[in-house]
Amino acid sequence: MLTDHGRHGRSRRALRSLVLVPVVGLLVACTGDDAPDRAGDDDAPTTGAGSTGPAVVALPEPSRSGDVPLEEALARRRSGRDYADRPLALRELGQLLWAAQGVTSAEGGRTAPSAGARYPLELLAVTRDVEGIEPGVWRYEPEEHALSAVGTGDRSGPLGEASLDQTWVSDAPVSIVVTGVPERTTGRYGERGERYVVLEAGHAAQNLLLQATALGLAAVPVGAFDDAEVREVLGLAADEEPLYVVPVGRPAGVTAPTRDGGGARRPPSGRPGRPRRGPSAGTCHHGSREAPRGARAKVPPS
Repeated sequence: MLTDHGRHGRSRRALRSLVLVPVVGLLVACTGDDAPDRAGDDDAPTTGAGSTGPAVVALPEPSRSGDVPLEEALARRRSGRDYADRPLALRELGQLLWAAQGVTSAEGGRTAPSAGARYPLELLAVTRDVEGIEPGVWRYEPEEHALSAVGTGDRSGPLGEASLDQTWVSDAPVSIVVTGVPERTTGRYGERGERYVVLEAGHAAQNLLLQATALGLAAVPVGAFDDAEVREVLGLAADEEPLYVVPVGRPAGVTAPTRDGGGARRPPSGRPGRPRRGPSAGTCHHGSREAPRGARAKVPPS
């Protein structure tokens, strides 16, 4: 059951007391000049009636260096839609979130640039199979590098349906949804700020995709979804807009990690599963159900 988190409320005092542990990954960084306005910061997060899981989960300390050079990650990055039936580690999820919106300076600068350092973006992790946390909807807290619970229960199926039945969204162990609160930016820049928000979503998504590549994971950015349905699945407030859905998982056909993080690849096994469905190749309608459902042509590598 999803809960009403108001205007993204959560307890900063509880989060700041968390103890973090180290992990491994890739560095992408930049800085900003001030912190965004955050309404309702003193409200504690909730997990819903009957929930027994923690309201806040500390993420392992992100790595700021790795074995895969940026240039190699750029060359290897491809959209990956087929995932092995294996969980992601909590440290991997934390590294992905940090790459997209992690704090990298004492002044509050983040890994992705933001116009006027207004930071309008939010990240929500829709978890299906991540070690260390229950399936549900979790909001990333950049300042504390932690997750706060938004809702309990596996929402990957409804999110896939809201994404025009793109089954890679339903099948992934986690989908990271990039959302935006435009008022944080338009309050300073007016109508032009709306463009800045969607540009920033692209900055964050590319960081996430490159980090997934460096970790030997498969990921794909999805822009074809029904805004209203995604908002309902995630329980978003009225002022928060979904911008991107990025499913992430271990690539199918990879037997074990290799030294370069890519894994040893085996031929496709033809593992049983639901037929791949989604928008026709070449369509990327955003905001409503304009894209056709059902079988589609094979999507070329991108």
